[in-house]
Amino acid sequence: MKRLFALFTFLCSFLYVCAADITPISNALKNGDASTLAGCMDTEVDIDLPGVSRKCGANDAVNLLNAFFRANKPVGGFSLLHHADKKESGFFVGKLPVEKGEFRVNITYRLDKNKAVIQSIRIE
Repeated sequence: MKRLFALFTFLCSFLYVCAADITPISNALKNGDASTLAGCMDTEVDIDLPGVSRKCGANDAVNLLNAFFRANKPVGGFSLLHHADKKESGFFVGKLPVEKGEFRVNITYRLDKNKAVIQSIRIE
């Protein structure tokens, strides 16, 4: 029984080590802080916001997100609904309450040394 528990603990710790830390991204969304997301973005990002859908550089993506957050100020935080890591990538889905309602946020990322590097952002 002790061996089984030790094996289970080892496997869980391995899975934890491989998981990406999405906390900086979710905190930036919660605070409506697109500038913080700049350090988490890939060179090119697929971005899909109300009225905008395109592939652009990280700086353009930050500018688009800043405009989105100016028009839709987050209130009440960001709630994570689903998060999954794969071998070298992952995604998460959450809800972002704003002054005028609520948006669903989908983010896909690749892993770089256990850091999530955003590849796409969809806010609908």
